Amino acid sequence: MSFSIRKKTERQLYRLVKQFDDFEIRYYPKSIMATVTSNTETYMDNSNSNFRRLAGYIFGNNNREDKISMTAPVHMQKKGNKNEMSFVMPSQYKMEQLPTPRDSSIKLHYSEEGYYAAIKFGGYANNRIIENKEEQLKKLIEQKGYEIIGLFHFLGYNAPWDFLNRENEILVKITFQEE
Repeated sequence: MSFSIRKKTERQLYRLVKQFDDFEIRYYPKSIMATVTSNTETYMDNSNSNFRRLAGYIFGNNNREDKISMTAPVHMQKKGNKNEMSFVMPSQYKMEQLPTPRDSSIKLHYSEEGYYAAIKFGGYANNRIIENKEEQLKKLIEQKGYEIIGLFHFLGYNAPWDFLNRENEILVKITFQEE
């Protein structure tokens, strides 16, 4: 994990592999994630509720009442008529060291390591903006001859009350071979 310069929030670790004008390719090692799933078809539906459930876990709603530091980004993913929200667990933890969530809807698991294409954008995100950025990234990936092999993720780096310098990304796993 790395740390934000502006804030002391730990950020999910990745390695920049290739930089293009409009997007980049990154290698993400596996990370431990806490994930909650909702029955809804968009990124933003139930996002407040999902966030509160995950925040409850890291703020002490777990079998040991442990406090776990917040990290960035928050991952959101659509899967048919469901969406998922995930918090990345701080890098100092191993899976067996994490407390068990009291909320049984929260699942602890490893993320899928691999190569991902990423596009950055600022401002406040909504479903329309996210879908437009997904389409933009999809076209850029196809133009470079890579194949998408996963679902799109929306990554948000800021708290809702951060008005300036907001950071967002769209991420998707792709076929890629390092030279």
